[in-house]
Amino acid sequence: MIMTFVGVPVSVIGSLMHWPSTIMFGIYCLTIIALASYMGRATESLAIIAGPRIGGLLNATFGNAVELIISIFALKAGLTGVVLASLTGSVLGNLLLVAGLSFFLGGIKFKRQTFNVYDARHNSGLLMFAVIVAFVIPEVFSMGMDEGKTISLSVGISVILIALYLAALFFKLVTHRGVYQSENSGGGGGHEEEPEWSKMKAIVILALATVAVAYVSESLVHTFETVAESFGWTELFIGVIIVAIVGNAAEHASALIFAWKNKMDIAVEIAIGSTLQIAMFVAPVLVLISLLFNEAMPLVFTLPELVAMASSVLLMVIISNDGESNWFEGLTLLAAYVIMGIGFFLL
Repeated sequence: MIMTFVGVPVSVIGSLMHWPSTIMFGIYCLTIIALASYMGRATESLAIIAGPRIGGLLNATFGNAVELIISIFALKAGLTGVVLASLTGSVLGNLLLVAGLSFFLGGIKFKRQTFNVYDARHNSGLLMFAVIVAFVIPEVFSMGMDEGKTISLSVGISVILIALYLAALFFKLVTHRGVYQSENSGGGGGHEEEPEWSKMKAIVILALATVAVAYVSESLVHTFETVAESFGWTELFIGVIIVAIVGNAAEHASALIFAWKNKMDIAVEIAIGSTLQIAMFVAPVLVLISLLFNEAMPLVFTLPELVAMASSVLLMVIISNDGESNWFEGLTLLAAYVIMGIGFFLL
């Protein structure tokens, strides 16, 4: 609470008085994380009111709203490499860091946790499509294309991804809602949990926090180049690790809270649902938005980014397909994230 009420005014004052970029970078990151915690608490209240599936979707959506806002300002500044790297970081962060910490922390408290196996299998197919098919195809085909054709291919794939994502939501929330129920679809509590805030209060806090995040994010983007030079970081590392962790702080916090409460249906829905939303909605939307700026962003990732994302998807699919989790599976996911983090840092 203190960081939120201090961080926002200090961010504004520091921005107007042109304090050093390295100091402001830290202040902006901490402020966004503090604001994200409010977004997390608000969406948790709405999740309790709306149920696990809608709750998981809300958490993923508002968590990704931060990343979307940061990415739009980065695109406007011509930092397409940082945006693509941050999308990679979100996929890795959600599948390996968020899911890994959720499985690990929940597994310390409960020896065996379960979640909806039908949802897990449904999401596995979408993950394979979104990352392995839709991200690898542009990389392979663009090798023999000029820049114009690459952008056309990226736009075409983006439109298909958005359409399929909307169809997936329609399938899950309308035509097949309640068809595939797990034994513990309630989540893991004997009593009904009361939301922290009322529906209206949660929506108002969510809206205010999102507006504040938008302001701070624009300022954050302008510090990237100076910070990269000062610390010797590459744009790739800033995007994959720093922007992804800061941008996804809200759902990171929410997923851990739900896992600790043994509500694994929501925790897994946040981790995997957020990844799907990044790959099938946020990334394509950013490709389309980039057409409005000076430099259009193709949906073409570097080879290390593609290999890292494909590996994390395959690992997550294998681990989650049984509908059960434990602390060791969580540790395995975290180990994979650290290995990839070291690789991106040294690139």
